[in-house]
Amino acid sequence: MRNQTAVLVLVDIAPDSFLWGLSRYVIGRFSLRNIPGLQFFKVLGSGFEGGFSTKPSFHKQGLFCVFDSEQHAKQFRAHSTLVQSYLKHSREFFAVTLNAFSTRGSWANTQLDVTAHAPVSGPIASLTRASIKPLKANAFWKNAQPAEVSINQSEGVILSAGLGEAPYLRQATFTIWEDETALNAYAQQGAHLAAIKAAYGQQYFSESMFTRFTPSEMEGTWRGKHYG
Repeated sequence: MRNQTAVLVLVDIAPDSFLWGLSRYVIGRFSLRNIPGLQFFKVLGSGFEGGFSTKPSFHKQGLFCVFDSEQHAKQFRAHSTLVQSYLKHSREFFAVTLNAFSTRGSWANTQLDVTAHAPVSGPIASLTRASIKPLKANAFWKNAQPAEVSINQSEGVILSAGLGEAPYLRQATFTIWEDETALNAYAQQGAHLAAIKAAYGQQYFSESMFTRFTPSEMEGTWRGKHYG
């Protein structure tokens, strides 16, 4: 059965694998050739200490992959040599399988499919990404940094990661929450609401995507916290 399914991987590269980790940004896409069912992928960097920052991290990274079926997503997580390489070269490794229940916008002109119903209870995940217009970048980051502080102080946040394709201009935030009520409480008030109003009111983005997922098979460690 075809059922578009995403996998997000977060890694903290071990010190003795520093050069291997840096090489992921240059040649990492070649490791994703001929992966069964792979429809879309992004090799991602992270902000300082895994957060959402203009200062990059040189050891925390991410990988976002979209597959044409749940079966292919599971096969990738369980058997791919790429996942095994990340495990071998990391001191922290986290992975989660995702099915979208709400999405708008696009990423590199790719739109995700809605393949799940909004959960009645239990955890949900959110991925927000944007291509920031260069002339709007300073204003964007002025609003973005208080929003990240707000995430870390919010009740109900299980995990947060600042990610990006390119420093400063192509950014993403991935979060997991105890339930949709917790996410809405964060998204609809305070620094985050101010940042969103500014972004749309002043047209910061040339492209953006906002997606909510039902997470499953969540396991590993990220920023010192164990999951699964």
